[in-house]
Amino acid sequence: MNKVIFTQSVGERSAHAETPKAPTVSERMKVPHTRPPRWIKIRPKSGEGYVRVRSILKEHGLHSVCQEAACPNIRECYGEGTATFMILGEKCTRGCNFCDVIKGKPDGLDTDEPRRLAEVVAKLNLKQVVITSVTRDDLPDGGADIFVNVMKELRARDKEVKVEFLISDLAGNKEALGAIIESGVDVLGHNVETVGRLHKRVRGAAKLARSLEMLKYMSDYTPRPVVKTGLMVGLGETVEEVIELLHQVKDAGVDIVTIGQYLRPSLAHLPVERFYRPEEFEDLTRIGMEMGFGHVEAGPLVRSSYKAFNQSKGLLPGHD
Repeated sequence: MNKVIFTQSVGERSAHAETPKAPTVSERMKVPHTRPPRWIKIRPKSGEGYVRVRSILKEHGLHSVCQEAACPNIRECYGEGTATFMILGEKCTRGCNFCDVIKGKPDGLDTDEPRRLAEVVAKLNLKQVVITSVTRDDLPDGGADIFVNVMKELRARDKEVKVEFLISDLAGNKEALGAIIESGVDVLGHNVETVGRLHKRVRGAAKLARSLEMLKYMSDYTPRPVVKTGLMVGLGETVEEVIELLHQVKDAGVDIVTIGQYLRPSLAHLPVERFYRPEEFEDLTRIGMEMGFGHVEAGPLVRSSYKAFNQSKGLLPGHD
């Protein structure tokens, strides 16, 4: 095995090594932003492609996680004519302390959304589509039926379109999860986001054990989709904990894992505890591949849906 080059040695404890409580919003507001290091460069939102995709989404009353979650790659993806669609509205029933999506009471259920989304996919002439959603704990199935109908509408227009869903934990509803898998989705993802010790601080109501159960259920299901998860670093975890989490998701049957740097959306969110260097992400990629993952995508600006089908290349039938 190659030498590990982490600036924080394996086994070293961070300043927040004990199980920490999440600071209140007022406490967070007092912590100034940390200037990103030179290797993190976020380009401004501009360009013809960016304007075109944004206007098409607005015209059809659709949302993208690129905008709602303040993704740093939005200019590049929109410029290439791609977007990660966000369904089930713009208000999330949970308020995770890292996420910029609005928390609130959802505005009902838009049953026409699948049709409109499929029309936009056809208008953009997309052959690969990534779709995620807010968490909808107010719905008995967590919104699974809308995901199923999205798939029906997409495949009615293009039987060959490759589809990736990034879903919530559906409050642990296995029947709803089975319905999504049965829809014929190619890649199915659910993010664990952070290490077990920091889960309550970072994800609030979400539970790592439940997320791992959902991933294992996906992996054991027939027909089996490509199974994917993602996590962030820089929230106060130790390198040892990151490696432990990689082992946990591998044991759950995950094929693809993404690892990206946590970037604070606003002062109301958790502060960044540490910025990982590019070579540290390279080392995490190597460690993950040595564990046997089909693909590991790790880097400062890596996000779950960033160039998603490059990640699954070679793992999907007829996609190489």
